[in-house]
Amino acid sequence: MKVAALQMVSTPDVQRNLVAADRLITQAAVAGAQLVVLPEYFCFMGAQDRDKLGIAEEAGRGPIQSFLSSQARMHGLWVIGGTVPLRSGDERKLRNSCCVYGPDGQLAARYDKLHLFRYRNDAGEDYDEGRVLQAGDKPVAATVRAADDDWRIALSICYDLRFPELYRGLMTPPCDLISMPAAFTYTTGRAHWELLLRARAVENQCYVIAAAQGGQHENGRRTWGHSMVVDPWGEVLAVCEEGEGLAIAELNKARITTVRQQLPALSHRRC
Repeated sequence: MKVAALQMVSTPDVQRNLVAADRLITQAAVAGAQLVVLPEYFCFMGAQDRDKLGIAEEAGRGPIQSFLSSQARMHGLWVIGGTVPLRSGDERKLRNSCCVYGPDGQLAARYDKLHLFRYRNDAGEDYDEGRVLQAGDKPVAATVRAADDDWRIALSICYDLRFPELYRGLMTPPCDLISMPAAFTYTTGRAHWELLLRARAVENQCYVIAAAQGGQHENGRRTWGHSMVVDPWGEVLAVCEEGEGLAIAELNKARITTVRQQLPALSHRRC
């Protein structure tokens, strides 16, 4: 299965971001991708956290969700739609939700971000997603059919990457791929992004696809980028370092089988 991680530098203008996403999805489809992953907040990077409340949609309807559905149907591929701000029932908070659409344009799965990022340093960076976001309540794995095979995908978002127990809980049965839409800060990304992605691939002996925000945003924030695809042995197959672009790679079920047979760590688990 050929996959593409789409890297963006999203703005406070939803329409401009959708145009950019359309451009990247089209490029990936032309290159033969059967599954694409958009970054976290692909549709909107506002000046303040609370700005997301103004574009939040009801689950199942709204221009952002319609865009993702139509892109999947138009190109005949699977779209893991980064994240979409969905109303939570609490007018002060929303869900940061990853929606998966099949080639028929139908919603196949939805995952609400479980772990909410908080970080503060002496340089003045101060983030707390809990001010606006409501945490999800359950892990989710999606099954997609591509290249005449079923692929079990662990859905996750950004800060989830730091919690290996989330992926362990989704490894019964084992997943073939971990999906990671993200908007890592430049500071934390430079220190930990690739390290954590490769660790999750190695310990779960599966592929990882990570689609990131990557560059200097109009709201003043800088994100790390380095969208990538990692194989079950921890080898980086493709990377897009900074700016808008794609990281494309071919995934092979046989590679997963070989790694798990040569080093059967998953079957050796005792806790």
